[in-house]
Amino acid sequence: MPTNAPLNRKLRMGLVGGGQGSFIGRVHATAAVLDNRCALVAGALSSDAARAKASAADYDIAPDRAYASYADMAKAEAARPDKIDFASVATPNHTHFEIAKTFAEAGFNVICDKPMTFDFAQAEELLKVVEKSGVVFAVTHNYTGYPLVRQARDMVLNGELGEVNAIRANYIQGWLRTRLEASDQKQAKWRTDPKQSGIAGCFGDIGTHAYNLGRFMTGLLPKELSAHLKTYEDGRPLDDYGTAIIRYQNGALGTVTASQISHGRENDMGIEIDGTKASLAWRQENPNELIVRRNGSPHQVYTRNGGPYLSPLSAASARLPAGHPEGFFEAFANVYVAAFDAMVKRAAGEKVEPVDTLYPNIYDGVEGMLFITQCVASSHQNAAWVPFAHPRSRR
Repeated sequence: MPTNAPLNRKLRMGLVGGGQGSFIGRVHATAAVLDNRCALVAGALSSDAARAKASAADYDIAPDRAYASYADMAKAEAARPDKIDFASVATPNHTHFEIAKTFAEAGFNVICDKPMTFDFAQAEELLKVVEKSGVVFAVTHNYTGYPLVRQARDMVLNGELGEVNAIRANYIQGWLRTRLEASDQKQAKWRTDPKQSGIAGCFGDIGTHAYNLGRFMTGLLPKELSAHLKTYEDGRPLDDYGTAIIRYQNGALGTVTASQISHGRENDMGIEIDGTKASLAWRQENPNELIVRRNGSPHQVYTRNGGPYLSPLSAASARLPAGHPEGFFEAFANVYVAAFDAMVKRAAGEKVEPVDTLYPNIYDGVEGMLFITQCVASSHQNAAWVPFAHPRSRR
């Protein structure tokens, strides 16, 4: 089958961020090319021009497409006959808005790291830009790409759990138990700096992933929330622990707990969903199993690519036979693949669905920023209940 039919070629990727010392930039680059539907051809890999140029060889980017800035890249690529099809934004939070806006206004599709912007006002402004331009815009809530997360989603939406009563989502880490940022460690430094990270620390960094996972699996719309965020490490200006309670429009209750100060915990994100007919549980550190429980019946263990009992979407999201573990890179790649399908449609002049997409989209990004904003607002009011106006309700 031709690559990206009817384009019959690989999509061309430009990467912003990902220079020497970056973690997530390399993840983006690896995920994007995993299925041979894309080639990384251009980059503005650092805000430091010299480092940007020096990093290009790490990605086999030709010198004439290694740009000193994202603005240079957008301008130069727009003038090329073989211009990039999309830009991936893998930079600290405070830079996302201007970068994504620049490429969207130039007509380029965008894949942006989360949280989507520095604050909610920027998110709403970016939404207007994307709606006007009609570009494909994806946000890398990459955990939605796991095959068994998609299996869980299909089971919930197909009614196999009955009516959803409760969602418990957690993301627990321990790497910021001490003031690691004081040693100038790059990843810790910008994540704990309100000038770069925004109004939230732990809750903006990983709490948004836990919240998004519940939204993706259930489709439930929040009505209001109450949150208590706390900073345990003296001198740290942003939260490193927090819990939110969510009241959903259907009457269900949800909780989101996020920590970066729990000893020995690495990337322990998990979710449990209780329905009137069954419940399920999934953990990111053991992503190839999904547990389904029903009173009076033996517990069921669904395995990735494990057989005909899986939904077509779940089966199609796996690349290896059962028993060969798949993980983080593959899930990240599944988000890219879903966005690629939309990009190819747009390039062919076909109508692209902007709201109800398999990949997390601009509306999910706005919602994530609203979640952060309202959690911080509630915490500042001693965990008062605050409304949650869903961005899709405005369409």
